[in-house]
Amino acid sequence: MSQHKVVLLLGSNIGDKKNNLDHALERLKEVGDILKNSEYLTSEPVEFVSSNNFCNIASLIFTHLSPIQLLNFIKKIEIEMGRLNDSKISGSYTDRIIDIDIVTYDALKFSSERLEIPHTKHLFERDFSRILLKDFI
Repeated sequence: MSQHKVVLLLGSNIGDKKNNLDHALERLKEVGDILKNSEYLTSEPVEFVSSNNFCNIASLIFTHLSPIQLLNFIKKIEIEMGRLNDSKISGSYTDRIIDIDIVTYDALKFSSERLEIPHTKHLFERDFSRILLKDFI
């Protein structure tokens, strides 16, 4: 079974944010090995207004899952942790207990209705992501 190198970004701006991230990372160990995590970074919400700042972390994992299998597992984690609104479906951002994005998956370039790899907003447009990803990409 081949292993794929994947960079993820995780964020939370509701409840015990750091604990939410740690819980999601623990769940991700079910489908891969975590090789490296960034430091935690606090950032203001991007593309929506909220008084709740985010706690973010980047993670480098190896997984045997395909991109869509990994996305499905991530969505399962988000729903189980209480995330109610998916921005891809609703078209807008809101406060969230957990958000997990696949930033890169090997050197793959992939685009579908549900998933874009690489995640260009995180690579090029968002300051907090560039800070977190500087040692990963």
